[in-house]
Amino acid sequence: MKALNIVETAYRATLEEQDDPVVWITHAMKGAGADLTVLLRGNAVNYAVAAQGAPPLVFGARTQKNAPRLAEAVAGLIGKGIEVYAIREDMVERGLDDETLIDGLIAIRRAEMPSLFESHDQVWHW
Repeated sequence: MKALNIVETAYRATLEEQDDPVVWITHAMKGAGADLTVLLRGNAVNYAVAAQGAPPLVFGARTQKNAPRLAEAVAGLIGKGIEVYAIREDMVERGLDDETLIDGLIAIRRAEMPSLFESHDQVWHW
């Protein structure tokens, strides 16, 4: 079974967990042998920006120093052999160009999504 993970809601749970749960579970499932693909769309295309970072977050005397490293996490998926796609129109709307993105990301047009869906047994939308 081949599953397509569509990540559209960006930065979900990243304050508490320092990871996007969908990206994290995709890493774990790939390690267990799952055949997965990822599609970033909407605000989640920002995950593919290579040079991003977040300063520490401070709540009174408590400092959260372990900021999410989403570009590294997505690049890690690609390094594991998972194809990661992003919707070109969503990237353009956010001012992102190919030079700012992680290596190995596959940009597709919104009109190409049905073909991507067709090539998978299941589509999971997060």
